[in-house]
Amino acid sequence: MTILLQNPTENLTENQGETPPEKKIWTDAEFMALNRDGHRYEIVNGELIDMGNSGAKHGYVCSILMILLGGYVRLQKLGAMFDSSTAFKMKSGNKRSPDISFMAKDRLQGLDDLPDGFLEGAPDLAVEILSPSNTLEEIDQKIREYFENGSRLVWVINPKQKYILVYRNGQEPERLVKSNDSLEGEEIVPGFNLSVAELFQKLAF
Repeated sequence: MTILLQNPTENLTENQGETPPEKKIWTDAEFMALNRDGHRYEIVNGELIDMGNSGAKHGYVCSILMILLGGYVRLQKLGAMFDSSTAFKMKSGNKRSPDISFMAKDRLQGLDDLPDGFLEGAPDLAVEILSPSNTLEEIDQKIREYFENGSRLVWVINPKQKYILVYRNGQEPERLVKSNDSLEGEEIVPGFNLSVAELFQKLAF
């Protein structure tokens, strides 16, 4: 679920004809100091967005991909993986949090450790796993902003329809990957290859 939260510092007015208050400019410190209480947020155009909680299927697919992709990245020492609680600072001031992110090691050169705050720019690979509440406009805006801020590859995963859209630019998907296909990391995560069916398989204990 995506919920638009009103800025708590704004005063509501009963007169609908009055000029609406200016949107708040959130500092990094203010955003990090939010009482999350199990929620995760993004900042989009000055508004604080509650990204809500995801269902079981969403979380399951996300976990499988994080384990498989993250394990490969760590073994090959290709860079760093980040989960959905990690916000990235866009040039616009927006703070975006893909469901799964990968940043290549060349983007992290010179760092002995990762900062407590936010990384500048979008990750090299951003992964969005669709939830029933996601809208096309919302996802399109995210994809465009990822590429405008340094992403080189975006995967949009549809767990219900069991396919993945692969983007190499912010305009349109380059290809549709189905369950009988393989998902490749290309030059962004070189050598990574995953049978898409493994993401969407039914439980078998």
